[in-house]
Amino acid sequence: FSEYTVMHVGCVAKINPEAPLDKVCVLSCGISTGLGATINVAKPRKGSTVAIFGLGAVGLAAAEGARISGASRIIGIDLNPNRFEGAKKFGCTEFINPKDHDKPVQQVLAEMTNGGVDRSVECTGNIHAMIQAFECVHDGWGVAVLVGVPHKDAEFKTHPMNFLNERTLKGTFFGNYKPRTDLPNVVEMYMKKELEV
Repeated sequence: FSEYTVMHVGCVAKINPEAPLDKVCVLSCGISTGLGATINVAKPRKGSTVAIFGLGAVGLAAAEGARISGASRIIGIDLNPNRFEGAKKFGCTEFINPKDHDKPVQQVLAEMTNGGVDRSVECTGNIHAMIQAFECVHDGWGVAVLVGVPHKDAEFKTHPMNFLNERTLKGTFFGNYKPRTDLPNVVEMYMKKELEV
């Protein structure tokens, strides 16, 4: 509600003046973070399988990034099944509620996908979901991207063989977008109706 704001020059982006600010304002944080985590960091190939952990705003944007990339299966994982129907509009094709299974989610995903997903994006900040997201990717080529911010005392524990079996773990901040140069392009995606918000 301030009349004036002082901002770092790197965070000021000139966007299309026709863009509706009440819609594109959400692109400046969560939507770009999830979208970029998939498109810029996970980089799923066309026809690949992607798991999205957490179907809040960031997770839905991550699912949309998988859809835009041409993923054939986008599996949404969330403890709240009420989110599943709405997530279909952002690209999710299948859903898992961990409460519905008596085995770890990474095992459920491995069984569903013949050994694991090609890419996973974790959007919860829950350390257990982060571990599951890493352990559910396929040996040899699987890439997991951590987006959520964990509790300051959280520890990521996994067996070293998960790395030796050529799984990759990556992190991202703001989806590896540079606000000043990249945000105008994300706004254009919205204006061209390529992006759902």
